[in-house]
Amino acid sequence: MTSWCYTGFAMAESRRSTVYFEPNVYRALKIKAAVADESISELVNEAVRQSLRAASRGNSRSRERGLSREDAADLDAFRKRRHEKGRPFNEFLKELKRDGLL
Repeated sequence: MTSWCYTGFAMAESRRSTVYFEPNVYRALKIKAAVADESISELVNEAVRQSLRAASRGNSRSRERGLSREDAADLDAFRKRRHEKGRPFNEFLKELKRDGLL
């Protein structure tokens, strides 16, 4: 089935699909749509577009594993620093206490 829907600035050909949301996700989505004065379809389309863009920028491995952007960034940071020399945790705690941060 083909239909036309208004998606912000331009008319676009749309396809109908059925998506099942967890109840709490659906409630949050309805609230966000109402606050943003957008339809649920517009929010879902934008989220899917962002996910596809992120995947095409090289985050596909992380996305396939279901990681958030923040988690993927953390893993990248760990990979980049894996050859750095570590230090004992107790030494780190002493420094924090000495500097009044703990």
